[in-house]
Amino acid sequence: MTLKQDIVGNAMQMAVVNLAPGQTVYCEAGKFLFKTTNVTMETRLGGPAGSDGRQTQSGAGGGMGGMLRQAMGTAMQVGQRALAGESLAFQYFTAQGGEGTVGFAGVLPGEMRALELNGTRAWFAEKDAFVAAESTVDFGIAFQGGRTGMKGGEGFVLEKFTGHGTVIIAGAGNFIDLNPADFGGRVEVDTGCVVAFEEGIQYGVQRVGGLNRQGLMNAVFGGEGLSLATLEGNGRVILQSLTIESLANALKKAQGGDKQGPTGGLFSTNVG
Repeated sequence: MTLKQDIVGNAMQMAVVNLAPGQTVYCEAGKFLFKTTNVTMETRLGGPAGSDGRQTQSGAGGGMGGMLRQAMGTAMQVGQRALAGESLAFQYFTAQGGEGTVGFAGVLPGEMRALELNGTRAWFAEKDAFVAAESTVDFGIAFQGGRTGMKGGEGFVLEKFTGHGTVIIAGAGNFIDLNPADFGGRVEVDTGCVVAFEEGIQYGVQRVGGLNRQGLMNAVFGGEGLSLATLEGNGRVILQSLTIESLANALKKAQGGDKQGPTGGLFSTNVG
């Protein structure tokens, strides 16, 4: 069943979801705005699907053994989310006795986007991008391994969406959609500008220039630090025009507490 939703607003968008009778949508705790009275709300620790990607029901899989497997699966999900610094709980909304309406929003001024999953390709998104999804969409955590994670900062923890249905994400500023295949197969961006990308896109992190005079100038005065994110392959990529770090620095500067310093980049004193 397709999720009927409208994304409204400009500087701070919201998603207004119209649920069919019995249809369920879930969101991360803190993203809910409003609902009609016939929509029930339930908070759970576990995601909507088990480790095999199928909907889990209480006691599924046969008696006590099924309940134990479900409990272990929930504990693993909660542990992953805690390690990633994500919210531990989800809120589930189901329309009862007729159609219902629920509103959701992100936490930063910016755009929202509805992604349609058909079961063939997963989507990956930056931490905290997830807003809401149909109960047929499985939410997971993906950790960038080793060197990429250590150098990537924002890219160390990614949200992963699989299954069928609609998932709604949010970011800061304005979005731009592109395909690296249209730009020679590879694009390089600020690590904080990546919102989401399709499975099949290779995400990596590279040093800005070499360890020479120009490389050091880029790192110290360029505002990007030592690394850039690289996106390669053929698939959809969504970037945002505003990074959380730049927004935080702008707010601190407006309050008379600029922590970036005159050079920015490598010598930034921002600890937020």
